[in-house]
Amino acid sequence: MKIKARIIPGYGAASGKSGDARYPYGTIRMQQNCFLDRGLDIRHYYMGTVNVDISPFGFEIKRPKYFFEKVKWSDHIPPENFYFFDVTLHFNNKGYAGLIYMPDPSTKVEHVQSASTLELILPEIEELNYEDEVTIELNTEQINIQNTY
Repeated sequence: MKIKARIIPGYGAASGKSGDARYPYGTIRMQQNCFLDRGLDIRHYYMGTVNVDISPFGFEIKRPKYFFEKVKWSDHIPPENFYFFDVTLHFNNKGYAGLIYMPDPSTKVEHVQSASTLELILPEIEELNYEDEVTIELNTEQINIQNTY
């Protein structure tokens, strides 16, 4: 399934741009070895997320590519669960394969996203800017998009 989305700012925690002293190099960099220990290597991606707004749609988790429970990656917050789903972001006639990165809303205590925001882990895309319109391609066996209105 392909849907239109818009690039939006995030909290800056994933990349470390927020200035939060607890996560000086970003949460993704801090989590990468925990994911690697469980079989997912994200070291070849940009160490941050690209946030996309898919409104008026939301999502339904079906069968994630990866699901990790009780990941203790920081001394500052309790362990979290993480979902990952395949995604391809299409922009300027190019496709960028990556993952939807989704800390489980039931275990996430900070930086909670709206129901229409997806965080993507992708290769670095320098020409991407806030408000750019993109298309994202999802595997509907893993995650389903649904109209929230």
